[in-house]
Amino acid sequence: MQAALEVTARYCSRELDQYGQCVAAKPESWQRDCHHLKMSIAQCTSSQCPPGSPIIRQIRQACAEPFEAFEECLRQNEASAGNCAEQVRRFLQCAERVPPPRRPAAVQTQPLPAS
Repeated sequence: MQAALEVTARYCSRELDQYGQCVAAKPESWQRDCHHLKMSIAQCTSSQCPPGSPIIRQIRQACAEPFEAFEECLRQNEASAGNCAEQVRRFLQCAERVPPPRRPAAVQTQPLPAS
């Protein structure tokens, strides 16, 4: 999960800042009023993360079910996001278990014989 957050922060910091400011400014209606900014973070991570950083896609695939449960909980508890702590915990536990992408092994080259 740390890798996903680092990649998102690196490539989508503007989107994260805007979303955070919106959530802080609208504690009663952030789920509705800031939804478009949350979607902009998702779009940014999908399009801006370099091919060498597929951790976001891996987490989305491996943890789709707990993430969808978390989003559903947020929709049902717009004014009380704290009611979704268990769903957040399950998603974060899942994301922590996603292994970081493997880096290709270094290719060793042999020196060319002197001519």
